[in-house]
Amino acid sequence: MKIASTKKAIVVREYQLDIGSVQVFNNYMVSTFDEGATLTLERAYQIIGISEIHFRDKGFGYISLRKNSYAVDPTIYNYLRGMENLKAFAIVSKKEIDMHNFKIEKLFYKKNMEFFIEYDNALAWVKKRLKKK
Repeated sequence: MKIASTKKAIVVREYQLDIGSVQVFNNYMVSTFDEGATLTLERAYQIIGISEIHFRDKGFGYISLRKNSYAVDPTIYNYLRGMENLKAFAIVSKKEIDMHNFKIEKLFYKKNMEFFIEYDNALAWVKKRLKKK
């Protein structure tokens, strides 16, 4: 899986959480979680807090790089749905199981959420969504 974009984006800040890392860029953030981790509501609040620090007054996108297999508590999407400034949610993976999981996750989220095999395509989609008013 290609992770890095061909154009060098500047990382504003990187956070190391107990379940993985979150990189913050100018108008989007990218998460990579550890193999076997569980993304609970409590851990999601950490990520929401990071977004509030960096994107409190502006729209942003979120890219979930699914290099590893991990579990997601679907109730998280009830909270993410209420974040008005989260304009685009992309999941990047080459694994078929992640595509199946995405279809279920999308039922909970009900907003702009897409699945991609290549990181660059996800990033282009996020940037396009952010340009729309």
